Formats: sequence, structure tokens, C-alpha cells
Amino acid sequence: MITIRHAKISDAATLDSWDTEPHVISATTDDPHATEAYEDLDWAEEIAASSDLSRYWIAELDGRPIGVMQIIDPHSEPTHYWGDVEPNQRALDIWIGSAADLGKGYGDVMMRQGLAVCFADPAVTAVLIDPLASNVRAHKFYQRFGFQAVGLRTFHDESVCLVYSLSRASWRASDYVNPDRNA
Repeated sequence: MITIRHAKISDAATLDSWDTEPHVISATTDDPHATEAYEDLDWAEEIAASSDLSRYWIAELDGRPIGVMQIIDPHSEPTHYWGDVEPNQRALDIWIGSAADLGKGYGDVMMRQGLAVCFADPAVTAVLIDPLASNVRAHKFYQRFGFQAVGLRTFHDESVCLVYSLSRASWRASDYVNPDRNA
């Protein structure tokens, strides 16, 4: 059973180790020489700074950490990473930590849970994501959930990403929310 919980400072060591996993690195940068996904990030500080504007969640399989999600209010968060974004949206970042946990459907469960958290606030109209433009596997994953491409964007670290959006209406109509709809 996969559950999600707020990240704790004690999760920092796990996140540090996941940052060196090749699949995590390749999902965060196109630099072929990178040895760490989030090299300038201090996970303990990042988790300690969690608020309603940006919060990390740990996904666990029977109590064992398997992945992490970040849910952001892209309109209000102080770094303005997302630029000029309409209010009442959320941005979601998700990744599986260990390569041994890839390809088992855990990401699907995490994404459903992350979207449920985002849309639990009735004011939220859409969820944004920003996989690297080169990350074709991620594009297919998000498209399965109904995300629609908004366009290419170069973020401040010079990463070229393909931004996607999932509206509340599309989420509500999806088989992920209504698995028995077509039964």
C-alpha cells in the first residue's frame, strides 16, 4: 500500500541519496556530466522551509520511502520560478527515488494521490508540471493523466521544459478519478 506524508527533516539523507540515482539526474538536467540531481539544494533546509506555498511529500510503500513529490503554489511562492502564473493553480513535481522501484506503477499511484491533494482545495483550477523537453518518458506519463502541453519554456537555470496543465474538469473526467466510469 502506497501512502503519502509530509516530508520530515529526517528524510533529508534519503533525498540526498536519491539525488545521485542516474534516472533522477537525467530527469532534472540534460547535462551529461552531472553527478547529482539537485546539487545546490540542502534538503534539510528545503524541508524545514515547507509551507502552504511549497511542501514536500514522501511516498511510502508499506512504510518504506519510494518517492517524493513537491506541491507548489506557483502564483505565490517567493522564488517566482514559474513566472507570471494565474492564481488558484498548483505545480506538482514527482519522482521515484530508487531505480529498483521504477516500472512498478508506483508513479501512477503517487500522481493520483498528488493530484487529489492539489484538487482537494476547491479553489484550485489546474495543476502544472514542467518535465525537461528531452524527457519523452515523462511526457507520455503525464499525457496518460490528461495533461495538455502548454508550451516550451526556458527556466532560470536554462533548462528547457515542456510545461503541461491539467484542468480540474479534465481531472474529474479522467479514468484515474473515476476508474469504474467505463466498466
